[in-house]
Amino acid sequence: MADWISRDDRLPVPVTAYGPLHLLARHVHRLSDTGQAHEAITAADAYLVIARIVRDEKSVRFLIQGKMYALLALGRVNEAYPLAMALLHSQRAAGSVLGEAKALCDLARIHLLGGHYVDCMRNLARAGVLLGTAPAETDRHRSALCSFATAATAAELYEAAADAYEQLRHSTSSFDLVHAVTLLYWGLRLAHVGRSEEARSRLRRSAEITRAWLETHPDPTITAMHALALAKLGETTVAEKLARSVIMELRTGGSHQYARMAHLALGISLRAHGFPQEARREFIAARDLTEEGSRPDERPIIRFELALTALDLDSGQASRDLFETVEGQVRELWRLRLQRLAMLRQARQREETEAARARAEREILRDPLTGLGNRRRFDLLIGAVSPAREAPLTLLLIDLDHFKAVNDIHSHSVGDLALREVAAILRAHCRQGDEAVRYAGDEFVIFLGEGAEAGSEVGERIRMAVADADILTDLHMTVSVGVATWSSGMTGEQLFQAADSRLYAAKWSGRNTTAV
Repeated sequence: MADWISRDDRLPVPVTAYGPLHLLARHVHRLSDTGQAHEAITAADAYLVIARIVRDEKSVRFLIQGKMYALLALGRVNEAYPLAMALLHSQRAAGSVLGEAKALCDLARIHLLGGHYVDCMRNLARAGVLLGTAPAETDRHRSALCSFATAATAAELYEAAADAYEQLRHSTSSFDLVHAVTLLYWGLRLAHVGRSEEARSRLRRSAEITRAWLETHPDPTITAMHALALAKLGETTVAEKLARSVIMELRTGGSHQYARMAHLALGISLRAHGFPQEARREFIAARDLTEEGSRPDERPIIRFELALTALDLDSGQASRDLFETVEGQVRELWRLRLQRLAMLRQARQREETEAARARAEREILRDPLTGLGNRRRFDLLIGAVSPAREAPLTLLLIDLDHFKAVNDIHSHSVGDLALREVAAILRAHCRQGDEAVRYAGDEFVIFLGEGAEAGSEVGERIRMAVADADILTDLHMTVSVGVATWSSGMTGEQLFQAADSRLYAAKWSGRNTTAV
């Protein structure tokens, strides 16, 4: 995805949606994803120096994100937290809704690792609301939704993660397998708390997904997933054969998570076939592999299967006590999981209520004809101009020339069309942080976060853009523009009066003029 621009609409380098140094950032992410966390941090620090020198802010954000993921992989949560906060502030400042949602999901994972569950659920809820307001079916939306699903999975919020993966599956089948993994662990946990029918439903869905993939993409990792689902569904003969066929390949290849799945599938199958001692060895092998790093829900699953196997080996009181203890722990963990899920839903309701209130407030401050801010919004903005402000500010007061004649000759509906066209031109000339409002009738105001020189340039560009616009084939509009720049000690009312006097001068000089 690249555009090419220059004098003849071409440039010798591509301009992408990412920063020009994005390949360096991708290298950092690749190192982090492949377990080379220390190398990723070293590379990120070196590349950040370069990206900041050339002011490649997009690559800076991408590099910071890669470094943060590497720190999390090393368990250095306290060092990752300020990076996550910096990313969140950066995305908000850039006005990126999806970027903010993704940053909130990363921050939620950090809060989860720190045991701050309320903050984790609040951030996830906020991210979910933002995702619901952003355009779907785009790469950025899929990336943010994947981050949401990852964070929800880490918190064992299978319901939220599964919903996210279902949405992702509608746009691309590449998320089928992560969805199948979520369903698989969800089904195992449901079975362990006695919710058999719900467990079988999730396990069958997981098996359907992996079976379809195996028909066209034979792979040991998918085979292990499929074997574990089948084993828990009672199809132990097939499950045992599949698990044995891939278990050593997965272990020697370092695919520890899928090797654990294969050991679990083999252990469950062997126990069902009357070989509890051999089954116990498989579960212990799966437990030993958790030392290489594991999901938070894997240890309780392995522990439960071990305790269940201990009952088969020895049905004495000690084994029964052990199983009851483990079963109690599993049920308590499930109860805590349900509490987190309830917290997420409550936080989501609060966020949706707040979002609805904010939308209502925006509507109150919005002009229905042009979509710009209205007079009430103008009053708020001009009232916020402090005599002691530090940031630059220039006010552009814009008035349509001879607008009454347009209504009289062409009708009010054409006049409304003209107002909307002018509003679109004003909006196009506003950058992040600037704001255009409809002050009254055919008068508009732009609050420009720049000094006098920039204000004069923007005013002149707007004047020329309106003059060149074809509202109708026989209708050409012009505007007069008054430009005033805030100076120390000036109130908002004084700034507006200064812009109004410049506008008056522009009109008396013959209209279609910018007066500074």
